[in-house]
Amino acid sequence: MTVKPSISLTDPQARFARTLVESGQYSSVSSVLQQGLELLRQKNEAEELELAALRQLVDRRMSGSIISAGEMDAQIEQMIARKQKSGNVGA
Repeated sequence: MTVKPSISLTDPQARFARTLVESGQYSSVSSVLQQGLELLRQKNEAEELELAALRQLVDRRMSGSIISAGEMDAQIEQMIARKQKSGNVGA
């Protein structure tokens, strides 16, 4: 189903969207906005998953045995490496 909402863009946003269309990267300004919203949706989902994982880690940490600072550092480094490998965090 397609919905046709009315939106407002700033002049720079509109120029940028038109530039993408004129360069052939997108077929229309609507396509540019759809892609932007899809990327934002994906970002939000990734952040929600990351937050859930961090909450789970904190819950385990609070209810489990105490680990050393070195072991915690290693776990954090592993998490960063996984995120960098997946492209969700800059190097």
